[in-house]
Amino acid sequence: MADAVIVGAVRTPVGRRRGGLAPVHPVDLSARVLAALAERAGLDPAEVDDVIWGCVSQVGEQAWNVGRNAVLAAGWPESVPGTTLDRQCGSSQQALHFAAAAVLSGQADLVVAGGVESMTRVPMGSSIQPPADGTPAGTGLPYGGQLRDRYRGRPGFAADDPVPFSQGVGAEMIAQRWRLSRTQLDEYALASHQKAAAAQDAGAFEPEIVPVAVPDGAKVALDEGIRRDTTLARLAELPTPFRADGMVTAGSASQISDGAAALAVTSSDWARERGLRPLARIHTAVVAADDPVLMLTAPIPATAKALRRAGLGIEEIGVYEVNEAFAPVPLAWLAETEADPTRLNPRGGAIALGHPLGGSGARIMTTMLQHMRDNGIRYGLQTMCEGGGMANATIVELL
Repeated sequence: MADAVIVGAVRTPVGRRRGGLAPVHPVDLSARVLAALAERAGLDPAEVDDVIWGCVSQVGEQAWNVGRNAVLAAGWPESVPGTTLDRQCGSSQQALHFAAAAVLSGQADLVVAGGVESMTRVPMGSSIQPPADGTPAGTGLPYGGQLRDRYRGRPGFAADDPVPFSQGVGAEMIAQRWRLSRTQLDEYALASHQKAAAAQDAGAFEPEIVPVAVPDGAKVALDEGIRRDTTLARLAELPTPFRADGMVTAGSASQISDGAAALAVTSSDWARERGLRPLARIHTAVVAADDPVLMLTAPIPATAKALRRAGLGIEEIGVYEVNEAFAPVPLAWLAETEADPTRLNPRGGAIALGHPLGGSGARIMTTMLQHMRDNGIRYGLQTMCEGGGMANATIVELL
């Protein structure tokens, strides 16, 4: 039976905005993980059939197919192609799904999936250019009149704003619908930092991270977003930017970050022939969509879809990684799935570690695989909300 297995997984540290990775061009950041992936997995780059690379803000330094540019910057053979995709925050998780599909279908033997986002150098929203006199063709604002008319009048949808959908407003609406309190959100955020700090202190992240050299000669080797000194009292002092009477703050939201990650996907037979060691089998991969105004709830139907197709119950999954775009997202997911909260994001999530958009899906999978290997966990599930009200869900089985 055809299968798709992961034979390598590596990531950079996640840098804070204007932090240690800020001087590194996103193409060079991507090239660093590609080179490390080949070295650590023991694969020959010349045998890579394709590189599928996630990136959200494909403009400026991340324009003109950053995936292909990363291949060349890594020194891989010019015969290795690369492409770049955007499924918003789930871009590199979708890259993994496409890689698995290519291997399962027999169209490719070895595919690299991953992604990058340098949110310091290419700020979120850089690809949007408001119309102005003399604006060239092909620039301007997304969405268009028909989409705006469809949702005009909906609470949470600002039809006449340049960007009418707001993830922050969606997070506030989720908190309200699931009756989550400000204290619950702050407690969740604090726990994310505490879990990430404990994992970092124990050296749990070291096997999955490739240090990155920066132009001044230093190396960045640790995730920079973990706030060891934060407290509930400090979190309670933060303002609520999305609603004056709201509950979501910068402290209960994912961090703006820089980073990249990569995964190598092939079949068990092909891996065996070349002496590569499979880490996990890609058991089930799905994508789902939900209300684009509420925006962040699709991990709930995506999880249900993945479990149904896998023939598994939530209790059979030993670890769940639900991206912490905002604290209400995993908390609502827990309430709907009735999953064991002790299995959720055991090494912290994007609130503590950061969220480099196009690279986050591969970063999360890399971290989950390492946790599964360290603890002998058979099944792991990853899901993350995405702009437009979508979500990917992936179930992997440890080998």
